[in-house]
Parts: sequence; C-alpha cells; structure tokens
Amino acid sequence: MSADIPTPAAVDGRRPAASVLSTRWPAVVSVMLGIFAIVTTEILPIGLLTSIGSDFAVSDGVAGLMMTMPGLLAAVAAPLVTVATARVDRRLMLCALMFLLTLANFLAAAAPDYRFVLASRVMVGITIGGFWSIGAGLAERLASPASVGRATAVIFSAVPLGSVLGVPAGTFLGDLAGWRTAFAAMGVVAAGVLVMLLCLLPPLPPVHATRLGVLGGLLRGARTRSALLLTFLIVLAHFGTYTYVTPFLEQVTHVGGGRITVFLLVYGTAGILGNFLGGAWVGRRPRAVFGLAAALISAVTLLLPVLGRGEAGAVVLLTVWGIAYGAVPVASQTWFSRAAPHAPEAASVLFTASFQATLAIGALVGGAVLDRSSPSVVMLSGGCTAALMVLAVWSPWADGAAASGASRRRRRGP
Repeated sequence: MSADIPTPAAVDGRRPAASVLSTRWPAVVSVMLGIFAIVTTEILPIGLLTSIGSDFAVSDGVAGLMMTMPGLLAAVAAPLVTVATARVDRRLMLCALMFLLTLANFLAAAAPDYRFVLASRVMVGITIGGFWSIGAGLAERLASPASVGRATAVIFSAVPLGSVLGVPAGTFLGDLAGWRTAFAAMGVVAAGVLVMLLCLLPPLPPVHATRLGVLGGLLRGARTRSALLLTFLIVLAHFGTYTYVTPFLEQVTHVGGGRITVFLLVYGTAGILGNFLGGAWVGRRPRAVFGLAAALISAVTLLLPVLGRGEAGAVVLLTVWGIAYGAVPVASQTWFSRAAPHAPEAASVLFTASFQATLAIGALVGGAVLDRSSPSVVMLSGGCTAALMVLAVWSPWADGAAASGASRRRRRGP
C-alpha cells in the first residue's frame, strides 16, 4: 500500500459476499482525491510557515501550531468519530467531513487574526481523523475481489501526490499571490471533491465498527507497545524537524522564497521512491526497513547543519531524507498490523491515532526548540531522537515483543 502518512484499514468491516459485481473506479478516484485534499491541506503550512507567521506577527514556533492542532484533533477523532457514527451511512459521513474541510480552508483564507487560523486547523484535524478512519478501507466495498489491491493502491497514491504536487504547488501559489490564495485554492479543490463524492459514491451503510474496548485490549499487547514506541520516536524525529525545514532553508542555506518550492518538490519526489521501495521490502524485512529509514533520517538531520549550508548539499540531503521517510509509514503500519493480525481494523485505527498524536507533539517540541535556539539545533535534536529509534528497533526488548506476538499467533493456529 502506498502511504506517507498513517493509513487505517477497513474500520467499516469487509464487504459482504457478492455485494460488488464490478469495480466502481470513479468512486475509488473520488475517495483518492478526498485523501489528496486532506493530505495537502494538513501539510500545506510547512511551505507557508514563515509567511503566515510574519503576517500575524507570531514566531515560527508558534506558527508551527498549525501542524500541532490537526494532529492532536485527528488522534482523538480517529477512534471517536468511527465509534460515534457507527450507524451512519459512510457516504454521508465522507461528504460531511469533506464539507468541513472546505469550510476550514476558506476560514483560513479569510482569517482576520491567527486564532481563526488555529480554529480552521481544528476543523482540519477532525476531518483527518474521521475521513481516514472511514474512507481508507472502502476499496473492499467499491472494488471487485480481484481489484481490491489495485483500488487500495489508487486510493493511497494520494498521500505521496499530496507531498509531490499539492504542497509545492500551494507554496508556489503562496509565493505568487499570498498564502491566503493558497488556502482559498484548496477550499475550491475540497468543494470540487465534495461534489464528486455526492455524485459518484454509492450508498454505503455501515457493516461493522471497531469498539473502544477492542482498542484498549490491543494496548496491553507487547508487540503493540513496541509499535507505539518505535512509531513515536521516528515520527517525533521527523515532524519535529521537517515542520521547520522552511526556516532552515531560509536562514541557514539562504534559499530564496521562490526556490524553496523546488527543494520541497525534490523531497516529495524522493518520498514516492522511498514509498515504493519500502512497500516492496517491508513484507520480508520490516525491522530492517524501519531501522534503515530511521538511521538515514538521523544521519541527514545531523549532517544538515554542516553540509546543508550550501544548496547542493541541502538538495542531496533532502533527497535522502525523502527516500527514508517515504518508507516510514508503511513500515510502521506493517508493525502494527503484525502486532494484532486478529484485529486489523482496530490496529489500524490505533496506528492512525498514535501517528497523528506524535506528529502534533513533534511539531510542538520542534517549535519550542526553534524559538529558544536555531533551526540547526532543531535538526540536531531530531537526529538524536531518530538515533534512539535505531537503537530501539534492534534492541532485545523489540525482539521479545516480536517473539511474544509470534507466540500468540502460533497458539491460535492458522
């Protein structure tokens, strides 16, 4: 599965037999575009951080709250929206959430002060948690059995596309016409996706929903706790640094505003490559993929303050960073799914919630470090955190957690 951010599985349950005679590709594409709009909106502030901060006279660290707010709300919304709307048609829920995203983008574009921008980011967070938890598993209900794999790949191709196309395009538009124009454009995109969802999605009555009690049970498993710790360390390291890559490029590398779009595009393109490479290898060697990705992120962020002072060095390091991080979500998801093969839906919702919560914490911690030091110190801090993850993934504790999970699966039998 292609993913750059957390990817919940089918919390709505599996499609009843013979309920789909052929693949509804237009519906699949509409869900994909919905995820594209969500991913782009969520990480759009990374490229516009300094512009928004200067307009409202807030520091780069405070501006980083635009990344913190959606992550925290998405972490809460992922399980709660799924459980609270268990009896609501999933088509109706997806449309309501996309309408909320549309309003959020237009509110940000028209915000008279920074508090309104943060309010819009709360709305984005609710959309992320709810849409992912409901929409990510719809491939099984919209595709024929033979096409489920391809439909899933189409839906989640939106994640790297958001990094490669959405964010650089939004940053470029922001440089040309102002950051408000970038958010207004995303509001138009979200409104268009809403129309597509209304017209192309069939009725999707709920089949099965994950209960909160199941999520609590997973937290008692050693392998799940291992997945939580490893994901926490690597996501903290990444978003504690990447959220503030624009201030680093401006202040340390001395890249002009217009060229930052090119640097972000290089990173995003490398992320697609890393996503495919990680997806190809993680099934056979999840520990090696996870550990190597963390090691590369650690090396890049530790080297950026030295080699990233020149544009050539920064481009090379951002390329390696993109490849490394591209493999992280699929490795993390695999770790979670293997922790609870008997409850894949619940494991995936827990994965989404934990990933988004850590994303928010990383942006918050990185912002606090930035306001008290410099972008270079932010990078060094992230590099040390990623190094801890490398030690953790190869530690005897992680081996024990893996063995515990394997032992339970053997006792249950095939």
